[in-house]
Amino acid sequence: MKAGPLNKRVTIQRLGEEQDRTGNPIPVWTDVGRPVWASILHQSGRETIKSDASTSIVRASIRVRYRADVDASMRVLHGAKIYAIKAVLPDEVRREYIDLVCETGGSNG
Repeated sequence: MKAGPLNKRVTIQRLGEEQDRTGNPIPVWTDVGRPVWASILHQSGRETIKSDASTSIVRASIRVRYRADVDASMRVLHGAKIYAIKAVLPDEVRREYIDLVCETGGSNG
């Protein structure tokens, strides 16, 4: 895979747990390795109403070099934007890339 289309730096994160001072579990997002190069293609957007507030949801496809340690429970950070991974579509033939089907907006955090 040529590096040209991979022109954005993103960080992939996994949700884990730590304990607060009283021993209660708290959710914590941790990086899965170093930031990686990616291409981000925004596919569609929609606006919904939740709790009497308008919420914008954008769907995106994020392509990164092939790796086997990414699943749909993770998220991707690009700057201040958070993308929730909804599906992982690997290139099983050449193993050059994976496409991450993502959403941003709404309650992804």
